[in-house]
This record gives sequence, C-alpha cells and structure tokens, in this order.
Amino acid sequence: MRIGDSHLTYCTNVHPGERLPEVLGNLERHVAAVKARVSPDRPFAAGLWLAHEAALSLDTGGVGPLRDVLARHDLYVPTLNGFPFGAFHGTRVKERVYVPDWRDPVRREHTVRLARILAQLLPDGVRGSISTLPGGFKPVLASVEAHALVAHQLLRCVAELHAIERQTGRLIVLGLEPEPCCMLETIAETTAFFAQHLHDERALATLADLTGATQSEAGALLRRHLGVCLDACHAAVEHERASEAVAALRRAEIPIAKVQLSAGLRVASVDPQARAALAGLAEDVYLHQVVARSGDALIRYVDLPEALAATARDGEEWRIHFHVPIFANSFGAFASTQDFLIELLAEHAREPLSDHLEVETYTWGVLPPALRTSTVEQSIQRELIFCTDTLSALAGSP
Repeated sequence: MRIGDSHLTYCTNVHPGERLPEVLGNLERHVAAVKARVSPDRPFAAGLWLAHEAALSLDTGGVGPLRDVLARHDLYVPTLNGFPFGAFHGTRVKERVYVPDWRDPVRREHTVRLARILAQLLPDGVRGSISTLPGGFKPVLASVEAHALVAHQLLRCVAELHAIERQTGRLIVLGLEPEPCCMLETIAETTAFFAQHLHDERALATLADLTGATQSEAGALLRRHLGVCLDACHAAVEHERASEAVAALRRAEIPIAKVQLSAGLRVASVDPQARAALAGLAEDVYLHQVVARSGDALIRYVDLPEALAATARDGEEWRIHFHVPIFANSFGAFASTQDFLIELLAEHAREPLSDHLEVETYTWGVLPPALRTSTVEQSIQRELIFCTDTLSALAGSP
C-alpha cells in the first residue's frame, strides 16, 4: 500500500512455498487476508519471494496465472526477494541460504530471471527492486580474488538489468543486503567494496564494454541499477547507528533500493540467566548470528550455539540475528532492536530513504509459543500498522 511516496509491503518469505502453486496459494490465502485487514479499499503491495523453482515456472510458462491472482485481489508487486534460492522453511537452512553465492553464474541467472518476471508485473510508473545476498558467506569469500569474482557477476547483472529497461521501459534496482557474517556485513565494508570493486575505473570500463556505454555513462548505469537493501535487524545487530549508516551510503552514492523493516534481539548485559533463556532459541533452521560488544570491541559468532559455548563474558551486550515482531520492544527476558528501526524510520520521515519499505519477519514458524499469540495474518497486520503509525507520528513531530 502507499504511504507518502513509498510502497509499504511485507515479504512473503514468511509463508512456506518454493513452487508456483504454493506461491499462488499464499497470495490467495495469506496476502489477500492481510490486505483485507490493512488496505481493504486500496491496492496492496505484495513483496514476493520467488524461489528458483517458482521463478523457472513463471519464466518458462508465463506470468499469466500470477497476474490473474494479483488482479483478483487488487494486489501489485513492486519488489521481489531474491535472497533465498531454495527451501526456506521446515528444513535446516543455516549457511545454505547463501548458496549459490555471487561468484556462481547461477546466482546471476536466477536474479536476471526474477528481473524479467518483475518487469512484466510492475505497474506503470513504479520502479522495481530485488533484494539479494551480500556476496555470500564470509568464511568462504574472504579473499580479494573472491570479491573480484563477485563484482564481475554483479557488473554482468547490471548490464542485463540495463538491457531489460531498454527493452521494457521498466527500471529495476538490485539491492545487496548486508548481513552479519557475510562478505558484506557492515556499512563500512559495503561502501569499501563498492569503491574498490564497482565504482573504480576498471569496473566501469568493464561495464562500458558490456553495455556499449561510455565510461561516464557506465557510472550512471551502475548507480541506477545497483545499490543496497538496508535491513534494520542486520544493521542493528552490527551495532550500527541509523543516521551514520544512511549518511555513509549517501556519501558513497550507493542508492537504497529497499528498506527492510525488521528487528532482532538485544540483551543489554549477558549473565547466566540470560544465557539459559537464549539456549531455548537455538533452533536448527536458521543461522542466528551474534555480535557481542565488550567495551569498544565487537566479537562475532556465526550462530547462537557457538556464542553460548564460548567462554563466559558476563556483562557483554549481545545483539542476535533472530527476527522478532517489530511491534514490541521487549520479549520477556529480552529486549528487541526496535529502537534502531524507529531511528531508521525517523531518517525516512526526514528525507525518504527508498520508495520500497518491506516488513520482513520470516521466523514465525520458529518463534517460541509465547511470542506466537495470534495468527500470522494478525501479526503482520500489527507490524504494518506499527509502521504506518510510527511514520505518521514522526511526520507530525517538530
């Protein structure tokens, strides 16, 4: 739905389903139900997650069935989530969510396939965005050579997004989504990667060769089609400050393709009781990276069990990549990183960050029962209303 000049949606990766019939069913059952609650009389934006299998079906068989469902329920699609490639629910995902990474042409081919689909779904005058992984899993992408391979595939993808715009008139921006323990996990790492591997003369010369543009034109094309997806949970877990993150991206001329409105867990001072409570959240489906602050130092753990097994350092502040409902700032013994999200929304209220705002709490299936006190549709409704109410209050504040 529209809020100001932005499209507010939620990501359908909360609903299991890697095949096209499941995608269509999720729109019919879940997305339509959310729309009826929050936008009964106006079109509602759907932030679609299309896994590899569903995308193949749409690319080869046509988008007609998807268009029909969208039209029937007064839905439109401004953005796609291209991060999870395959199964994302009910099975061990963990580090597999980063496969294939951006060194592999298969990741680029999947992303371009998504762009072709999105170009057929975008309403007139609406740009499109696709969020994707930030290169891949850091432990396997630590070398300069790996970064160069990632950059090369991204440049090829930008060239293909440019070709799609020339053919269809539809502008689509790819957003790399910094995440803890990934190749790009902080805003500083992200701006450095763009400067060293994408905005430099060699990269622009490569893009010029791929597109037939001049090197100057190639710089504009890169900034037109490649940016970041700024996930509030991820940035908060990295102990970023919202204003500084936004300012750094603007200085680096990196567009924010999409803002994902999300929150993680925060423990202000870890002690044995907190560790015991956190042990109940160490589930087997998703990675729950931990970034601990001890004084001025940040200590990173790839997953919550690793952090819990480490030598006890009572008094540290832990931030945990465990998406929790954004409408609450505390969950029993834990706080959330909702404060960071509100700061980010305040930045958006002052000067819009992106025209795509997407709630992304995909963990309903693994949340403890105490945090699942209503249906998924009711909870998503509360999240969307939290966003609209917060933005309205911020817009009216001096």
